[in-house]
Amino acid sequence: MIRKTLDDKLERFENLERQMGDPEVLSSSTKMAAVAREHGSLAKLAMKYRRFRDLLKEIEQVREMATSNDSDERELAEAELPQLIETREQLWNDLLDMTVGGEDANRDRCVMEVRAGTGGEEAALFARDLAEMYQRYCDLKGWKFTLLDVSPSDMGGYKEATASIEGEGCYRALQYESGGHRVQRVPDTEAKGRIHTSAATVAVLPEPEDVEVDLKPADYEVERYCASSGAGGQHVNKTASAIRLIHHETGLVVKCIDERSQHKNLARALRILKSRLYDFYQQRDAQVRAQERKTLVGSGDRSQRIRTYNFPDNRITDHRINLTLYQLDRVMAGDLTPVTDALIDFDRQQLRDSMGDLD
Repeated sequence: MIRKTLDDKLERFENLERQMGDPEVLSSSTKMAAVAREHGSLAKLAMKYRRFRDLLKEIEQVREMATSNDSDERELAEAELPQLIETREQLWNDLLDMTVGGEDANRDRCVMEVRAGTGGEEAALFARDLAEMYQRYCDLKGWKFTLLDVSPSDMGGYKEATASIEGEGCYRALQYESGGHRVQRVPDTEAKGRIHTSAATVAVLPEPEDVEVDLKPADYEVERYCASSGAGGQHVNKTASAIRLIHHETGLVVKCIDERSQHKNLARALRILKSRLYDFYQQRDAQVRAQERKTLVGSGDRSQRIRTYNFPDNRITDHRINLTLYQLDRVMAGDLTPVTDALIDFDRQQLRDSMGDLD
């Protein structure tokens, strides 16, 4: 499975190399920018895999030399082979690390959606806390976090929020956040000090390149309307620039009201729609992929409860890998790395176990 994925990536990379010399692509700055961006995102993985395939051929040739009747040739091959195998193992380990998290792992742009679940206003406040936790985490990692759309609740929480995230390794780390998040704490609205349980869901979608999603104006309907923007009733503005997109084939609906500019809202809404479409088509094929490789952490199942945040005990528990840390305050402040690293390590080990030895 992984070799097929790597072969496809290398084929795509080489196809993009050819496109970069195509007069039609060169004549369009938009096409050229999209091709160059995707080419750059694949370059590190593709070139390493190209070197790995060349090394496999070299090892095969040296092994043939090792069976030669010529003693000098045989001795030279036997001396060279261990180093070649060691290099092959290192390259393979590097490739495994680069493919942890699936075929989209190396994308440097993604869309995150956080929605309040059960729990009313407390759930909306928790959804806002999660969004702010991810923003702090992105700040610490040096990634760009941009809120694209927010639907505020009456008490200043988020009924739902959508953000774009850009930065090296962002999707690899954040994809494991998809799922249900549960909080246990005493809400500000609770007069008797009782602990309440509420929930929010997170979806992290890889942002595809323009060439990967064929989206034409005829494929969707654009609705323009007035809407209020601003969190929790503060600084609420009436804007006529709100945008709603409805995709005809799938019924997916995207809205964006964050910007005063209708043009900017439309551009942002299209980014979200493309990510949702890409995710929709990927999820449609998920059953096949799940049969080929089962994983506890990379499923992206929105209904799966993945984590509990217990504020009275300062405890965070990720149920997929039985990870419990008593440093919830640090995590909410943005120090999510111990959790994301543990999830990546777990997925990496699963991948290694499923592959076995190269020989």
